[in-house]
Amino acid sequence: MLKKLSFLICFCFILFSNITYSAENLIISYVDIDKIISQSEVGKKINKSLEQTLKKKNKEFQKIEEELKKKENDIVKQKNILSPDELNKKIENLQNNIKDYRIKKDKFQKNITQKKLKATSELVGYLNKILAKYASENSISLIIQKKNIVIGKSEMDITNQIMKVFNKEVKDVKIN
Repeated sequence: MLKKLSFLICFCFILFSNITYSAENLIISYVDIDKIISQSEVGKKINKSLEQTLKKKNKEFQKIEEELKKKENDIVKQKNILSPDELNKKIENLQNNIKDYRIKKDKFQKNITQKKLKATSELVGYLNKILAKYASENSISLIIQKKNIVIGKSEMDITNQIMKVFNKEVKDVKIN
């Protein structure tokens, strides 16, 4: 019985000393992925490109809206002059034009959203490779996303180091 007890004590001692040793060697860091994606050089390029496309297309949509409003006002002005059949045809034509406009606008918005998601996905792919390399080179056991942390030492934040590497390695992401 004494042998079993001493064996159990030795086993527990070895087990707990091994766990303590592992915890001492555990290095944890965190990174702000959203900041890297939005404020990196390539991230800024992507956002600028998408904003320019959006502004250009919104001007076109605004012109179309003005034309549709003008057509509507013309129909209202001609309401008493036109026959009921002609009036109904013009109203139906205007409704079809409005429907087509909304479809084009929705399609464009979905297209922009898809482009942004695709570009972000590519950036995250590059970022994951950089984080994996950085973790292995610096013996980091765990990297956590900053938005999932309540409190953490600022020394554990590696966002700026990763941003430098990211800007150095990722020069362009195509938006198609």
